[in-house]
Amino acid sequence: MEPLKHAVIIAGGRGERLRPYTEDRPKPMVPLMGSPLISYSVKWLTAQGVTNITICCGHMHQVIVDYFGDGAKFGAKINYLIEEKPLGRGGAIRAALESIPRTVKNVLAMNGDIMTNLNLSDLQEFHRQQKGMVTLTSVPLVSPYGIVDMTDDGDVKGFREKPQLPFWINAGIYLMDTSVLPLLPAMGDHEESTFPQLAAQGKLKCYRSTAFWRAVDTVKDLTELRNECEQLFFGTMFNRLDFSPNRF
Repeated sequence: MEPLKHAVIIAGGRGERLRPYTEDRPKPMVPLMGSPLISYSVKWLTAQGVTNITICCGHMHQVIVDYFGDGAKFGAKINYLIEEKPLGRGGAIRAALESIPRTVKNVLAMNGDIMTNLNLSDLQEFHRQQKGMVTLTSVPLVSPYGIVDMTDDGDVKGFREKPQLPFWINAGIYLMDTSVLPLLPAMGDHEESTFPQLAAQGKLKCYRSTAFWRAVDTVKDLTELRNECEQLFFGTMFNRLDFSPNRF
């Protein structure tokens, strides 16, 4: 299986619901534990062997360009697709694919406002076996509210805080054959045009993942993700420390 080397990150969002964090920067550049949100995606990609990244941006794009430069300090070659006018996610992916060498067979495309530790090799192997044109990643739907467990008679048996529900949602991570390019819109969203067409032809596959995944659309999302990251960091740090009496 040929290693995955090319990725496209859609990073043109304005992030209106993330104000005031987006007053001077585009949505993917909102800060999370000292670094822009999108930087975690870049590090995640390069850690798994991706060496060429195209960032699709428009609104306040210079903030992104100034931060990443040519990508050398992040271990990748980073190119920029600057949208003079909004192309939509599908249009941006199409324009990015047009700039990638024709010899490349598979490209990962993803939203720039997510954080995940998904194993790309597993996704790539699923895509190879299923022989679809596009494989989208789905993750479990987690209830935004706590759940009350009760009997039919109305007796409360307990509570569950934001449980996982028996449904799957689009994670905004797609492994694409580059042959999908002509089917992508020049302007607009691929989920409204290309994906329904591929699904009708049996060429759209779905990889279900239970890996860590979070999307940041609101200030609340950002705050909750920051809290999770801090808990993970401090939990890991203190678990590694030896507090036994003989230690001192």
